[in-house]
Amino acid sequence: MGERRPGTRGVGERALVVASDTSSPDDRAALAELVRSGFGFLDLLFANAGITGASEPFTQVTESRFDEVFAINAKGPYFTVQSLVPLMPAGSSVVLTTSAANRMGMPMMSVYSASKAALRSMARTLATDLMPLGIRVNAVSPGPIDTGILHRSMPTELADQLMASMREENLMKRFGTEDEVVRAVLYLGFEATFNTGAELAADGGGLLGRLAAGWFVHGPEICDRPVNF
Repeated sequence: MGERRPGTRGVGERALVVASDTSSPDDRAALAELVRSGFGFLDLLFANAGITGASEPFTQVTESRFDEVFAINAKGPYFTVQSLVPLMPAGSSVVLTTSAANRMGMPMMSVYSASKAALRSMARTLATDLMPLGIRVNAVSPGPIDTGILHRSMPTELADQLMASMREENLMKRFGTEDEVVRAVLYLGFEATFNTGAELAADGGGLLGRLAAGWFVHGPEICDRPVNF
């Protein structure tokens, strides 16, 4: 686990920012000890760490790439929750970060999408497992959020094309902000006291925008047909 930096990055003097690798058992254990010694308990665990991995065709995905993405996106959050649950009292909650990709069938994103679908299932099963402890578990499912992650994970031209397409397909015709996702997380964490096992989409009506266009998740170039219900 990396250096502890109190009150950095504009998060306030009462915050403690720590570099920690969610895929590392040692880092997860150290994080739990830091919470125990520094705060004593935890009201809200927001398991948000994740990577997209390389965007590549299914036939080119390697086992090492698959393992890397699942270690961070699925295994990491699972065991982070396990490590920190002993510090969470009744009435506390867990929020996992899934993604609109877990239900959209995006091309060249099979590993990332599968890892986020695993988290969606995890929200349901952990909600059942942790309810006897009085701990709620939900998930927030961001749609197109302007974090820069696409440009960091694929060539600039491809990222620009994908962002333009995602903006056009979105019902609100824009990308969301990190603050808008944060508000959804805080709602699930503290206000939605009768919700557990739920997934809240923070996607600007992204899926509705695709349905309104008259086609389903793969896009007109792959599935150019109306949707029947």
